Amino acid sequence: MSVRFAILGVGRIGQVHGNAIASVKQAQLVAVSDPMEQAAIAMQTEHGCDIRSIDEIAEAGDVDAVVICTPTDTHADLIEKFCRAGKAVFCEKPIDLDLERVKSCLKVVEETNGTLMVGFQRRFDPDFAALKSTIDEGRIGDVEMVTLTSRDPGPPPSDYISRSGGIFRDMTIHDFDVARWLLGEDVETVQAAASVLVDPEIGALGDFDSVNVILRTVSGKQATITNSRRALYGYDQRIEVHGSKGSVSAENHHNARIEVADSEGYHRPALLDFFMSRYMTAYAAEIASFVDCVASSDAPQTTGRDGYLALVLAEAAVRSVEQQRVVKISEILN
Repeated sequence: MSVRFAILGVGRIGQVHGNAIASVKQAQLVAVSDPMEQAAIAMQTEHGCDIRSIDEIAEAGDVDAVVICTPTDTHADLIEKFCRAGKAVFCEKPIDLDLERVKSCLKVVEETNGTLMVGFQRRFDPDFAALKSTIDEGRIGDVEMVTLTSRDPGPPPSDYISRSGGIFRDMTIHDFDVARWLLGEDVETVQAAASVLVDPEIGALGDFDSVNVILRTVSGKQATITNSRRALYGYDQRIEVHGSKGSVSAENHHNARIEVADSEGYHRPALLDFFMSRYMTAYAAEIASFVDCVASSDAPQTTGRDGYLALVLAEAAVRSVEQQRVVKISEILN
C-alpha cells in the first residue's frame, strides 16, 4: 500500500518532511499547502506535487495522511479537522502550548478513532534506537540514571523565541520524551534551573537559553538533562544510560568518522551543524514508521499521549524555575 501525503506548511521542517516522504518507497507526496506562495511553488517544483488549500486537502479523495508543520497555535485545530475528515495525522511537536487544549484535542482524536503521531524523531535515530535495544535486551541491567545532553550551535531568531512557548516547551520537550522512553516508568518529580547566559535578548523576551533539569521516577530512577542555545563546536547530541550491570552511550555525529593523529595531537572533523543533517536518517525512519501505522492501523510509536506527557514535564519545569522548588507531576495533572 502506498500512503498519499499532503504537507501543511513548507518551511524548514516541512521541507525536511518532504524529503523524508520522497525517501520512503511506500509514500507519495500529493499536495502541499502554505500561504507563502514561493515556498509552495519551490516544493511543487522539487517534488512534483499539487498546491492546494487546507480545505481542498481535507476534502481530497487522493490524500490519505497529512503532515502538520504549521505554527504551533494552529496544530490542535488542524489535528481535529483532519481526524474528522478521516485522514491520518502526523503533527510536529507540540500539539499545543496549553495542556487543556491538548486534552480536548486528544479527545477528538479518540472520538473519531483517528491516527495521530507526534514528531519526536529522536526515538527513530539509529544510534538512539540501538541504545534503547541494548537496554531492552538487559545488557546493562536495570536502568538507574540517564544523562541527556542537547546543545544547539546558536539561538534561533528573536521572532521564533517570542512564539516558541519557551525553551522547555520548544527544545527540552524532545529530551523529556527521550527521558520517558529510556527510563521506562513514569516521572514523579521535576527540578529545573534556568539562566540567560547566551543572549540578553532571549531574557528580555521572557525566556532562557541555558537549562538543567532533574527528573525522578517513583522508584528513584533519575534523568539529568542539560540544554544550551550555544555550542560553538557544533550540534551537541549525546546520551549515556547507567544501569545495574553497566552503561551504554551514544556519541555525537561528526562530518566524517575519522581521527587524525599528528605532532599536535589527535583531531576529528567538526560535528554536524544542526538537526536537519544530524537527524536526516531519523526523519526518514519516522515517516516510514508512520506509513506502516497507516497501512496496518497499528498505534504509532509516538502517540498524542506521548506529546501530552512531554508537555506535562515542560510545564513542571517552568513551575520549578518560577517557584524555585521541586515540582510533583501530580500537581500538573490535577
